[in-house]
Amino acid sequence: MKKRILPLLLLCVMALSLATAQGSKKIELTFFYPVQVGGPLTKLIEKICADFTAENPNIVVKPVYTGNYDDTVVKIQTARQGKNPPEVFVNLATQRFSMASTGTAIALDSLIAADGAAGKAYIGDFLPGFMEDSYVDGKIYSIPFQRSTMVLFYNKDAFAEVGLNPEAPPKSWDELVEYSKKLVKKDAAGNVTRYGVGIALNSGSAQWAFTGFALQNSEDGRNLMSDDGKKVFFDTKGNVEALQFWCDLQSKYKVMQPGIVQWTDLPGQFINGSVAMIYHTTGNLTNINNNAKFKFGTAFLPGSKRVAAPTGGGNFYISADLPKEQELAAWKFIKFATDAERLAQWNVDTGYVAPRKSSFQTATMKAYWAKVPQARVAFDQIPFAKPELTTYGASKMWRILNDNIQSAIVGDATPAQALKNAQKQAEDALKRYQ
Repeated sequence: MKKRILPLLLLCVMALSLATAQGSKKIELTFFYPVQVGGPLTKLIEKICADFTAENPNIVVKPVYTGNYDDTVVKIQTARQGKNPPEVFVNLATQRFSMASTGTAIALDSLIAADGAAGKAYIGDFLPGFMEDSYVDGKIYSIPFQRSTMVLFYNKDAFAEVGLNPEAPPKSWDELVEYSKKLVKKDAAGNVTRYGVGIALNSGSAQWAFTGFALQNSEDGRNLMSDDGKKVFFDTKGNVEALQFWCDLQSKYKVMQPGIVQWTDLPGQFINGSVAMIYHTTGNLTNINNNAKFKFGTAFLPGSKRVAAPTGGGNFYISADLPKEQELAAWKFIKFATDAERLAQWNVDTGYVAPRKSSFQTATMKAYWAKVPQARVAFDQIPFAKPELTTYGASKMWRILNDNIQSAIVGDATPAQALKNAQKQAEDALKRYQ
């Protein structure tokens, strides 16, 4: 009898040892992430990853900073071509059509469904204004994370200095011009030392601001593109008027720095007082709040025919063709990073808008709004916001629109000619997706 028991016990011990070894196996995830705003975001990302591994010792997340959003797109493509893609990554929400059509990322619906009621509640908690640009052909390809909307930052001290009400920012394009004229300051030699307003016009950023202006001036509220990402509507009367307005701010009214205004320069120019109002991301709120030596406010973007703003920022994606254990681990990490309380703290630390409804019910967010009331404007503006230019072949489409916008800004084409050219080039590029 004892001879029978001994082999059986040995078999049980071996099975237990194998199960233990498998359970303790380390799963490694490479996590690509961009930074497009000021502030110590790399340290915050590293902490999220370290906190996750502390709770999940068998999953190690290795964060890799990949530069700005444009750099990140290139590095994801390069890594995929080298058959060494990141298991999880943050990329622009506007890249979702490209991520799906190239097979770079997977649809997340099966992972959500596997979580049952909890998965349904999780997705239902995201703000519709951010969640709407997670879908491709009815499937969810990404989860909102470092999301933002564009708001107007304005220097309250400068307003008071020129006799404007510091609590009454411009609400229309006409008021924007009126206020900007008053805010321009010159030295004794006639050189401008402070411009009234700053809007980024460089390639890679112009399309974001222009989305807002196009929405504001649209007769029917139509965006720059169709919902399925296969058509664009650049060459419209309202858009030509919007681009003409940009040109006029520089050449006619002379209230904006001439030439191509760089996205990365605007926060510093605002902080040092060389521009009194800027159109910029809420993701720079913490940077501005920490460094501005004057009172500042935030406001809805001035409207034309309607109030409107563009949403932007990055979402989480999971790479395609992963072993199941890595796919599940990546999904677990995404849910951890987008926990409501964690997103509330992320909002506080960065200025990015927490994309979940429940984040705004936390004590963290309530205390933050009480301390920094400028932060609430972004949340209040979300119902009036729509996704920025988003199509198949998004990177190429941005270049087409931005290059033609710049041709109008520098005087190589009229706004009407520029947008007609952009429409033709975009239609040619999108034919393959029809």
